[in-house]
Amino acid sequence: MMRKFLRYSLACLFTGAGLMHFKAPDTYTKVMPDYLPFPLALVGISGVAEIAGGLGVLPQSTRRWAGYGLIALLLAVFPANIHMAVHGTENVGIDVPRWIWWARLPFQAVFIAWVWFAAIDKKAQ
Repeated sequence: MMRKFLRYSLACLFTGAGLMHFKAPDTYTKVMPDYLPFPLALVGISGVAEIAGGLGVLPQSTRRWAGYGLIALLLAVFPANIHMAVHGTENVGIDVPRWIWWARLPFQAVFIAWVWFAAIDKKAQ
């Protein structure tokens, strides 16, 4: 019962976040590190990946692979999270105190554990 709740919560979180990549792409391109090429395309690709992963954890037939994909995505965006913590976002018009970005970093491990528990672990199948 708990895994099912966590799985549906995960699906809502990632699908909603993925949709936001298309509703407000400027928010994401502003915080992207300068060294990454084609920021708008990367925002779109990550949005599609979040939606696909979020929906993919629901059916048992795709759950495990969607979980692996979401973990790969969480690892792929981690450098951008570090970039926000180090450089802040005030200069791009997103007024969030830098300590919040630093506090957010450990939660990436929590998200990875959540995906593992809800989608990849054998009991999740």
